[in-house]
Amino acid sequence: MNTLIIYTHPNHSSLCYSFLQKTLKGMRENSNIKEIKVLDLYEEGFNPALVFNKDKRRRDMHKDPDLKKYRDQIIQADKIVFIYPIWWGRPPAMLLGYIDQIFSTNFAYKNVGKIMPEGLLKGKSVVCISTMKGPEILYPLLILRNSHKRSMEKLVFNFVGIKDVKFFEFGNMENPKGKHTKKLEKVYQYFQQISS
Repeated sequence: MNTLIIYTHPNHSSLCYSFLQKTLKGMRENSNIKEIKVLDLYEEGFNPALVFNKDKRRRDMHKDPDLKKYRDQIIQADKIVFIYPIWWGRPPAMLLGYIDQIFSTNFAYKNVGKIMPEGLLKGKSVVCISTMKGPEILYPLLILRNSHKRSMEKLVFNFVGIKDVKFFEFGNMENPKGKHTKKLEKVYQYFQQISS
């Protein structure tokens, strides 16, 4: 299995970075995982801003040479792991800008004249690991009605043909009693044991 980790946090002293390290540790101890690639969007200097003009058209994004290496990373990956914080009830703008540009028409999906387009990334799986300041139950479920999970799963991943989507959504992460060690261990064990 080939894996691609897309890490989206500007601080390498953050809890998200600890989740990245635990994910890598678990993957490196798993004989089912053949290749591990890490894309750190902030370290990479990825530009999340969409630019469209007479020379750069939206319908041609799937063949933009500046984005080719990112498309190739997605193609080569069997499992894509996203690690990011939840800010204002959603992933960082950096990650959303990446999705806007890379999951483009004629690369991630194509319009086939039906109500729904055809997803072109079938057979891949996704794991989302996210952290948030608020509590895991009250804030995402009762106040936001699980909007983060629903939008990522239904409006992004299912839309492009990825049906196997797992979430680790951890709350209370700025609280010293947030059970950080237990949550980090849960992620580590998951990646140490997965077979597909």
